[in-house]
Amino acid sequence: MLYAQVHLTLPAWIHEVVDPAATYESDEAKVALAIELSRRNVEARSGGPFGAVVFGPDHRVIAAGVNRVVPHATSLAHAENMAYMLAQQRLQAPRLNEVLSPVTLATSSQPCCQCYGATIWAGIDRLLIGARAEDVMELTEFDEGPLPADWIGELERRGITVVRDLLREQARQVLRAYGEGGGERY
Repeated sequence: MLYAQVHLTLPAWIHEVVDPAATYESDEAKVALAIELSRRNVEARSGGPFGAVVFGPDHRVIAAGVNRVVPHATSLAHAENMAYMLAQQRLQAPRLNEVLSPVTLATSSQPCCQCYGATIWAGIDRLLIGARAEDVMELTEFDEGPLPADWIGELERRGITVVRDLLREQARQVLRAYGEGGGERY
């Protein structure tokens, strides 16, 4: 029998961390929430060390995601993709910024090659990044895959503003803890 549906979920603890009524005015506050999600995901052993949050123009959370690759046995369940899919379902739009703008994605770590592509098509106006890809590869066993040499320029040419190194050391701490803990794939 062919599978005819896909069912992906976030861990139950997500509701303890994300307050949909709260506003996150600064870029640092937005990335801090993504980093906290990554930290909780590792501590709860509910996925890998990555968190991402989609924010609307009012600085409120539209959707949040954490890495759920191993629990759901799908390579697509990266934090960014989980956040994008949930935001798209909530807004009933495959390109988020066609419904409201600006839309911001805050992520604990630089998007891998898969999430880079998803960022282009999801309708994101601003991308806020904690740790860099080289941090991920240095501190964990993850391979972030190939990106264009001028990946930031490519995003900016498509209207996506990129801000890197926000709370980078805090994001690196989560990656380091995950890597030192054996980098168990959950």
